[in-house]
Amino acid sequence: MIGVDIISIDRISKLNERFKDNFLRRFLSEHEISIAKNDASIAGLWAAKEAASKALGVGIGTECSFFDIIITKDKKNAPIIDFSDKVKKSFGIKNSALSISHDGGFAIAVVVVQTLDKP
Repeated sequence: MIGVDIISIDRISKLNERFKDNFLRRFLSEHEISIAKNDASIAGLWAAKEAASKALGVGIGTECSFFDIIITKDKKNAPIIDFSDKVKKSFGIKNSALSISHDGGFAIAVVVVQTLDKP
Protein backbone atom coordinates (compact mmCIF):
# COMPACT_ATOMS: atom_id res chain seq x y z
CA MET A 1 0.00 0.00 0.00
CA ILE A 2 1.25 3.48 -0.87
CA GLY A 3 0.40 6.86 0.61
CA VAL A 4 1.50 10.33 -0.53
CA ASP A 5 1.04 13.76 1.03
CA ILE A 6 2.25 17.23 0.12
CA ILE A 7 2.02 20.38 2.23
CA SER A 8 3.08 24.00 1.94
CA ILE A 9 5.99 24.78 4.25
CA ASP A 10 4.57 28.30 4.63
CA ARG A 11 1.30 26.84 5.96
CA ILE A 12 3.23 24.94 8.63
CA SER A 13 5.31 28.07 9.40
CA LYS A 14 2.18 30.11 10.04
CA LEU A 15 0.63 27.43 12.28
CA ASN A 16 3.90 26.98 14.17
CA GLU A 17 4.31 30.74 14.64
CA ARG A 18 0.72 31.15 15.82
CA PHE A 19 0.45 28.17 18.18
CA LYS A 20 4.12 27.42 19.02
CA ASP A 21 4.71 24.22 21.01
CA ASN A 22 0.98 23.52 21.30
CA PHE A 23 0.89 22.97 17.55
CA LEU A 24 3.87 20.60 17.54
CA ARG A 25 2.61 18.60 20.51
CA ARG A 26 -0.66 17.87 18.68
CA PHE A 27 1.09 15.58 16.20
CA LEU A 28 4.73 15.03 17.20
CA SER A 29 6.32 13.05 20.03
CA GLU A 30 9.06 14.63 22.14
CA HIS A 31 11.67 12.75 20.09
CA GLU A 32 10.14 13.92 16.81
CA ILE A 33 10.12 17.51 18.07
CA SER A 34 13.82 17.13 18.88
CA ILE A 35 14.65 16.07 15.30
CA ALA A 36 12.53 18.81 13.71
CA LYS A 37 15.18 21.44 13.01
CA ASN A 38 13.06 24.00 11.15
CA ASP A 39 9.66 24.57 9.54
CA ALA A 40 10.65 22.55 6.46
CA SER A 41 11.47 19.50 8.57
CA ILE A 42 8.25 19.95 10.59
CA ALA A 43 6.31 20.05 7.31
CA GLY A 44 8.10 16.87 6.21
CA LEU A 45 7.06 15.10 9.41
CA TRP A 46 3.46 16.26 9.00
CA ALA A 47 3.41 15.03 5.38
CA ALA A 48 4.98 11.71 6.45
CA LYS A 49 2.31 11.04 9.06
CA GLU A 50 -0.50 11.97 6.68
CA ALA A 51 1.02 9.78 3.93
CA ALA A 52 1.32 6.88 6.37
CA SER A 53 -2.35 7.10 7.33
CA LYS A 54 -3.29 7.20 3.64
CA ALA A 55 -1.15 4.13 2.96
CA LEU A 56 -3.21 2.34 5.60
CA GLY A 57 -6.39 3.57 3.94
CA VAL A 58 -7.84 5.17 7.06
CA GLY A 59 -6.53 8.73 7.45
CA ILE A 60 -5.67 10.16 10.85
CA GLY A 61 -8.30 9.20 13.40
CA THR A 62 -9.24 6.52 15.89
CA GLU A 63 -7.79 3.61 13.89
CA CYS A 64 -4.44 5.39 13.51
CA SER A 65 -3.55 8.58 15.39
CA PHE A 66 -0.59 10.87 14.78
CA PHE A 67 1.09 9.18 17.76
CA ASP A 68 0.66 5.68 16.30
CA ILE A 69 3.04 6.76 13.53
CA ILE A 70 6.64 6.98 14.75
CA ILE A 71 9.37 8.75 12.80
CA THR A 72 13.07 8.59 13.63
CA LYS A 73 16.27 9.05 11.64
CA ASP A 74 19.10 6.67 10.82
CA LYS A 75 22.84 7.40 11.15
CA LYS A 76 22.81 9.12 7.76
CA ASN A 77 19.85 11.32 8.76
CA ALA A 78 17.41 9.44 6.50
CA PRO A 79 13.88 9.12 7.88
CA ILE A 80 12.65 5.82 9.28
CA ILE A 81 8.97 5.11 9.86
CA ASP A 82 7.46 2.70 12.34
CA PHE A 83 4.03 2.15 13.86
CA SER A 84 2.67 1.45 17.32
CA ASP A 85 2.18 -2.20 18.21
CA LYS A 86 -1.58 -1.63 18.10
CA VAL A 87 -1.47 -0.42 14.49
CA LYS A 88 1.05 -3.07 13.41
CA LYS A 89 -1.23 -5.79 14.72
CA SER A 90 -4.47 -4.24 13.48
CA PHE A 91 -3.20 -3.76 9.92
CA GLY A 92 -0.77 -6.70 9.80
CA ILE A 93 2.18 -4.45 8.97
CA LYS A 94 5.28 -6.41 7.96
CA ASN A 95 7.56 -3.66 6.57
CA SER A 96 7.37 0.05 5.85
CA ALA A 97 9.46 2.69 4.12
CA LEU A 98 9.41 6.50 4.06
CA SER A 99 10.85 9.14 1.77
CA ILE A 100 10.58 12.89 2.44
CA SER A 101 11.60 15.66 0.06
CA HIS A 102 11.42 19.46 0.06
CA ASP A 103 11.33 21.79 -2.97
CA GLY A 104 9.62 24.93 -4.15
CA GLY A 105 8.18 25.74 -0.75
CA PHE A 106 6.58 22.31 -0.30
CA ALA A 107 7.32 19.15 1.64
CA ILE A 108 6.24 15.82 0.16
CA ALA A 109 6.31 12.38 1.70
CA VAL A 110 5.76 8.92 0.28
CA VAL A 111 5.10 5.92 2.53
CA VAL A 112 5.04 2.30 1.41
CA VAL A 113 3.55 -0.28 3.75
CA GLN A 114 3.82 -4.03 3.22
CA THR A 115 1.27 -6.12 5.07
CA LEU A 116 1.13 -9.79 5.92
CA ASP A 117 -0.72 -11.95 3.42
CA LYS A 118 -4.22 -12.61 4.62
CA PRO A 119 -5.87 -15.92 3.72
